[in-house]
Amino acid sequence: MTQDSPSLKDLHVVGNGVCSASSTTFSSTAPFPPSETNYTTPTTTTTTTTDMATSSVSKIVSQPRSLAEVCAALRAKLLAFLALHSNDETVQGTQRRARDAMEVIEEALRRYKPEELSLSYNGGKDCLVLLILILACWPASLQPPSSSSSSSSSSISNSTKQTFPRLQCIYIAPPDPFQEVEDFVATTTEEYHLDLARYALPMRQALDCYLDEKPHVKAVFMGTRRTDPHSEFLDNFTPTDKGWPQFMRINPVLDWHYVEIWTFIRQLDIPFCSLYSQGFSSLGGTKDTRPNPALALNAEGNKFRPAYELTRDDEERLGRDR
Repeated sequence: MTQDSPSLKDLHVVGNGVCSASSTTFSSTAPFPPSETNYTTPTTTTTTTTDMATSSVSKIVSQPRSLAEVCAALRAKLLAFLALHSNDETVQGTQRRARDAMEVIEEALRRYKPEELSLSYNGGKDCLVLLILILACWPASLQPPSSSSSSSSSSISNSTKQTFPRLQCIYIAPPDPFQEVEDFVATTTEEYHLDLARYALPMRQALDCYLDEKPHVKAVFMGTRRTDPHSEFLDNFTPTDKGWPQFMRINPVLDWHYVEIWTFIRQLDIPFCSLYSQGFSSLGGTKDTRPNPALALNAEGNKFRPAYELTRDDEERLGRDR
């Protein structure tokens, strides 16, 4: 599985194996400071590679918003996208995927309390899409049953006055993380008010530590897609394997295709990690990840198209050594 949607079995060993010494917890009230904000605000208009490279380290300039306001804004964006009438088959397919994912998320929110849920988040495109979908569903899930018209403007307005619990997240960093990824995780932790814990540990040990520190967590949202390694037989709700820390893995974007992930991000105008504007289509660590050769603009392989111009699932990991 890619850095975009981490597997439970494919992370290198990092750290000295001591939870307290190798893990760090961050939240929107005390985010870890990025050295430089590395993300791109997408555009649905035609953009040259030079333009994308110029904007790849542009900053989101906005006034701080409450979590309730963030959720309401994302839900409004999502509902507007779902209401969009388009003859584009990719857009139509992405709308169907989004509706299906919302059903899985809403089912998870019925089964589990907010404090029992977490998101495996590392700033990659797949878990970014999942984060947006979860936050868009967050207000409706926490409203009383009588507030069924969650799509109405009055419902959205009322939701901004509520206080919501923050979404818990776990970030298991690779041994050699890109600074752009670290910065993007930091920025989105603050922007989306995440209660995020970062671990520089092997996957299994990081999960053990996380569940020791958060014993109430019973289920973890995963940005896993069926095209990821070892994921072809997963279901939307799949318990962890025997011998692993026990929790329910929730996979709302399991059947999404690569092009649908990017259609969603660009249609909703969601900022994403700047590496994707530099030809990276799947993010791992610095030692095993390079720009995707299928996106190269010249024979020298030193200029690349942005990741969203790739269309084939089977080319997504051509820039990965593993």
